[in-house]
Amino acid sequence: MARRKKLYEGKAKILYEGTEPGTVIQYFKDDATAFNAEKHDVIAGKGVLNNRISAHLMTKLEQLGIPTHFIRSINMREQLVRSVEIIPIELVVRNIAAGTLCKRLGIKEGTVMQRPLVEFFYKKDELGDPLISEEHIFAFGWADPYELEEMVSMAWRVNDFLSGLFSGIGLQLVDFKLEFGRIYGENGELYIILADELSPDNCRLWDSKTGEKMDKDRFRFDLGDLVEGYQFIAERLGLIPEGGIVKGGNINEKLAEKLDLIENELAEKRKLRDLNPGNKNRKS
Repeated sequence: MARRKKLYEGKAKILYEGTEPGTVIQYFKDDATAFNAEKHDVIAGKGVLNNRISAHLMTKLEQLGIPTHFIRSINMREQLVRSVEIIPIELVVRNIAAGTLCKRLGIKEGTVMQRPLVEFFYKKDELGDPLISEEHIFAFGWADPYELEEMVSMAWRVNDFLSGLFSGIGLQLVDFKLEFGRIYGENGELYIILADELSPDNCRLWDSKTGEKMDKDRFRFDLGDLVEGYQFIAERLGLIPEGGIVKGGNINEKLAEKLDLIENELAEKRKLRDLNPGNKNRKS
């Protein structure tokens, strides 16, 4: 493989310069981290599963009319995505109380919310991604009201769709994190699209019957084998064969490479909504 220009390396992914203008290659690592990287391990197959699950969910959302950065899978660990200007805000949508919400407010884990809750966090690892308000966002110019409205609107739609999707395969969508990015048109049009990933790394998913946690909390709190939970989700979604692709800490590379690559057939046909308030040619 020819040397590629590395653009960024995070805790779970590496971004490389894309093969086409305006694109980036997103590589999913096997690293698992928790508590702002205080806990770390490398778990064989995690990146392969997250790549496949995220590609599938992004494609499903595109079919729903929610624009994403995902274009197509390249191989079992990589996907081609649109290059975006990441907005430094993480949106967390909560349907059931868990995680930091319980710690902050003393709410019992498992409490079902009367209505889904959307929270904002400043994307800054060295600060622990602190909780922020709309006023913080506007005061520091991290996003304007039009952008935030678009992000929240998409978050509600993502929640509605994913809740139904996972419910249909016996899983409860407890909460999840979203990140968004900006892209610009030739005439200065501003578009907001869903970026990063959607996987068990940033979605809490519980078995509807047993309550067993199938997400990253398995690693955070030593609740069971992480890959076992991720494979359970991928199998239920029909993305890998029964029995999985990882056994005994070893990934079946031949089987993983034979899995169908996922392509976003709507990538070139997507209709984006111009967020420039003064643009008379605003798209919808």
